[in-house]
Amino acid sequence: MDKSYSDSYKAAGVDITAGYKAVELMKKHVARTMPEGKADIGGFGGLFPLDMAGIQDPVLVSGTDGVGTKIKLAFLTDKHDTVGIDCVAMCVNDIVCCGAKPLFFLDYIACGRNFPEKIASIVGGVAEGCVRAGCALIGGETAEHPGLMPEEEYDLAGFAVGVVDRSKVLDNKRMKAGDVMLALPSSGVHSNGFSLVRKVFDIEHCDLASPVAALGGKSLGETLLTPTKIYVKPVLALLKEVDVKGISHITGGGFYENMPRSIPAGLGVRIQRSDVRVLPVFDLIQKTGNISEHDMFNTFNMGVGMSIVVAKEDVERALSVLRANGEEGYVLGEIVKGDGVELV
Repeated sequence: MDKSYSDSYKAAGVDITAGYKAVELMKKHVARTMPEGKADIGGFGGLFPLDMAGIQDPVLVSGTDGVGTKIKLAFLTDKHDTVGIDCVAMCVNDIVCCGAKPLFFLDYIACGRNFPEKIASIVGGVAEGCVRAGCALIGGETAEHPGLMPEEEYDLAGFAVGVVDRSKVLDNKRMKAGDVMLALPSSGVHSNGFSLVRKVFDIEHCDLASPVAALGGKSLGETLLTPTKIYVKPVLALLKEVDVKGISHITGGGFYENMPRSIPAGLGVRIQRSDVRVLPVFDLIQKTGNISEHDMFNTFNMGVGMSIVVAKEDVERALSVLRANGEEGYVLGEIVKGDGVELV
């Protein structure tokens, strides 16, 4: 790379040598996600050895997403090592809803200016997300966009690819009234609803660093930046042991939009409001913003990051398997004849 530089391009706002340095700094993070511990990045395409052992009829499942306006919190707190976890989570949590195991992930970072250490910190978060999901970070792209965004800002997106045997793709046609919906707790706001969160707290002008009693002594900044929980490993373990009839990742649109996506026509779910283990941050958002309960449940996850439907007789076994894999699930509601979500 000794001869690869351009003073003219640098004068226009793009420093290609900074890009090379960022790649060198991120290699140690990428290596953590590789099956052989190698960080073979820098080529024109990401390579991944596909092991199809035990899969009769492989179906690839893909998902793409970003972090949304939550990324503004990273700018304001100058903390960039967790938004990458969010980015991975938003993709892998979606594809596991089909029953698929994530295989690999690629990220895309657009920035006003390439600060190598910052870029490496972002990718470090992406790598941590991949480790938690059990997938490999096989490549990505960092693009400097001078004049398109301020030098200190960036945006982050990515996509994941997974695989599932066609015979094991989740099919909700077997769901019936009397089945039970389980909840997997969220770690916080995750990565949705931040346009409303930012408005409620006037985030650019509020105190993000001081302890807040209503948040158990944590600061508002720390609480809001808590990364999205990745459910892949406990869910895959559950799929091996229990007949799962449907899974929903609770993202933007909350309960009302996401839960019906895993329930067939003619059925709905009835949930007792008192059974929802709402996290303190949502109570604070609702009180501060004077937001209706309907809008809260139609915008945020409210403490439920994922919902899973199983037969009534499989509930205890499902909760036991989840617990053995580090996930404290609980009974949330019942599948009933009807339509959508009934919160009573």
